[in-house]
Parts: sequence; structure tokens; C-alpha cells
Amino acid sequence: MLKIDVISVQPKMFAGFLTESIVARAVAKGACEVNIVDLRDFGEGRWRKVDDKPYGGGPGMLMKCGPWFAAVESRVGTAGHGPGVRVVMTSPAGRKFTQRDAESLAAAEHVIFMCGHYEGFDARIETLATDLFSVGDFVMTGGELAAAAMVDATVRLLPGVLGGGPAATASESFGRDGLLEAPQYTKPPEFRGMKVPEVLLSGDHAKIESWRKSEARRLTELRRPDLAEVL
Repeated sequence: MLKIDVISVQPKMFAGFLTESIVARAVAKGACEVNIVDLRDFGEGRWRKVDDKPYGGGPGMLMKCGPWFAAVESRVGTAGHGPGVRVVMTSPAGRKFTQRDAESLAAAEHVIFMCGHYEGFDARIETLATDLFSVGDFVMTGGELAAAAMVDATVRLLPGVLGGGPAATASESFGRDGLLEAPQYTKPPEFRGMKVPEVLLSGDHAKIESWRKSEARRLTELRRPDLAEVL
């Protein structure tokens, strides 16, 4: 079972995510355990302070070292994390999170997500992390949504979480072939003049598979030429 800890100054943001999403199903099935940790429980002083003004001046407030080291060490111990533990820091400066990364996290024993906030982290906090990930080339007010997206992408890959077994994720976008997924259709066979491709109604599985591969390539070249260039 994969153990997941999410450390945040906005723990209430995860309430609906943990009770309504695929993550709730994974927890119910015993595929994973998810704990939301309030960073302010490790805050300093009477007001449980977790941030302060940056040295050298500048806008905003930076997250302090003390609360973060205490919070992470409360999950892994002061000796540090072992080989089966991943500590993920959300950061616009991090490497862009991909399906390969989700697969890698799903194979871990314990994943800790550190949600940034305010102006960012004191740079020394990065020493706690095994991975710095970004979900795109944009900046958000906090790392909670990014962490939620990564948790979802990871948990859905755990055995038994999705119906249909391994086949449910075998031919998705960004799968092992690196292509986007081919178009899919369901009933009715025609809607407002738009028809389902005849090959999908033919029952010829070899032709259907060939069509799907061709369409996956076409869509990838059309919508994500950056992916097609490396294939």
C-alpha cells in the first residue's frame, strides 16, 4: 500500500478531493493511505508562524525552514528518508511533471508532497526534497492544486483502483508509445450529422487497432507536435 502525506498551510483545500474523487476510492480499496498534514502544527511561537520577510528585501513572505524540517521529519524521522520514500516539493522552477513521473511515484512506498505558498520556500528547504516538480509553466498562489493533480495522477495507476485492470491505462494519452490517445465514440452511431467512423462499427479488431494507432499519431502531430518530434 502506498502511503501519501501532503503537507500544507491550507489543509481544508483537500476535503472534497479526498471524499469525492478517485483518491477516495483508492483509499477505500486499501490501495493507498492519504494523510493531510497542517504545516501550522509545526509553526513557531504563539502564533504558529511559518513565514517571514526575505533577507535582502523584496515582496511577499518566505516559508521558514524550521516548520518544514519539523513537519517532514515527523513523517520520516530525523535520520532522513530511505530509498522507498520520495519527498516532492511543488515549485514553478521544478521539472515538469509527466506520466513517467506518476508511474515512478506509484511504485514508491511513501510519497510526501510539500505544498509551497506565499512567495515561496527558503532555499534551504529544498534539501529535504528528492524531487522538485511543476505542473506547467505558470505560477499559482500555492502548491495545493499542483499536489492534488499529482496525487490523482499517481493514485489512479495503483493496482485495482481503476476498473478494467491494467488495460484501463495501457493506451491512454502519454502512454508508453508517447502518443495522445485516439478519438473514442459511443452511442448513438450518428449525432447531428456527425457519424462514428465506420471502422469502429466493423467488428474487425485488427483494422480498429490500426485505425487507432494512425489516429493517435495524427492527433499528436496536430495538437502536440512537440511530442511527435521526439518519437
